Amino acid sequence: MSTPTKEVQSTVDGGFAKRSIGARMVSANTFWIALVLLALIVVFTAIAPAEFATVFTFQTLLIETSVLLVLSVGMTFVIITSGIDLSVGSVLIFAGMVAGKVMEAMSPNGDASAAGWDVIVVGLVAAVVAGTIWGLLNGFLIAVAGIPPLIVTLGTMGAALGAAYLLNNGSDVRSVPTELTKTLGYGTTFGGIPNLVLVAVVITLIGAWLLHTTKFGRYTFAVGSNAEGARRAGIGVTAHLLKVYTLTGFLAGIAGFLSLAYYASTTISAHTTDNLNAIAATVMGGTSLFGGVGTVLGTVIGVFIPAVLKKGFNITHVQDFWQMIAVGAVLIAAVWFDQRRRRNRNSR
Repeated sequence: MSTPTKEVQSTVDGGFAKRSIGARMVSANTFWIALVLLALIVVFTAIAPAEFATVFTFQTLLIETSVLLVLSVGMTFVIITSGIDLSVGSVLIFAGMVAGKVMEAMSPNGDASAAGWDVIVVGLVAAVVAGTIWGLLNGFLIAVAGIPPLIVTLGTMGAALGAAYLLNNGSDVRSVPTELTKTLGYGTTFGGIPNLVLVAVVITLIGAWLLHTTKFGRYTFAVGSNAEGARRAGIGVTAHLLKVYTLTGFLAGIAGFLSLAYYASTTISAHTTDNLNAIAATVMGGTSLFGGVGTVLGTVIGVFIPAVLKKGFNITHVQDFWQMIAVGAVLIAAVWFDQRRRRNRNSR
């Protein structure tokens, strides 16, 4: 048996963890992207302090980014393995549609508005199962069948969206339990913290724990750094990729249910670009498209940059088109910085 590469060996053994947190942050995109986010907040606060720097503004920002954050946590795992998942937005829509249709089917006259928590819990389970099945399918086709992730998830992106349309004849489900929207969609806890945000925070913290402190996370980095080296080191690469894509589908299912709670509808048209937004947020946060590098903290920062830009531009009456340009520039800069870092590391 050949000896695994030093890079993979150090990843599996936790060698990367020996560096201080500060050293890792400064040497990664995360530190610089965090400065960009901080600069944006400072600029918009200086321009419109009475409108931007308010509790309501930041509360709205947190709520609007919650669903995308859950999607992006799953995308972080996928991209670290040097993969991609274009289907998460469609899976989110499909999961929300399944949850909505199941809750309607369990309600008198097909109207779920007055449904209780027994129906809501079944709807949640249905959404999670629906998302997990799509993730498992992606993982099987990529890891077992050996089809490139771009092709697989491009295909399942269309298939999941088409299936969602078929479930309700091309229209949105609008009969959503009032108790669900009141409690999870708009409810607050701990003196005003939105429940939707709390759920997203808990999922993000679990994702960070899983990625940065467990064997599953170390294997994720190892597979992305060098899949063949990881295989020679005894890691079941096929099984691990299957788990990673299944996890992403699972999180997309949760995101679909959260979206249903917030919008009180499946809102198909509102999620057509969620896949690209999740990829952009993950990459802007410092996760390398080449695999083997990334942090959940960076993804959180990457999610907030477009949100802060959009909110700031709206408050300062700047056209939304400039937001697209600004986000594109930050995304390109993040990838360029990553490529430059990789070239410098490989030249040593």
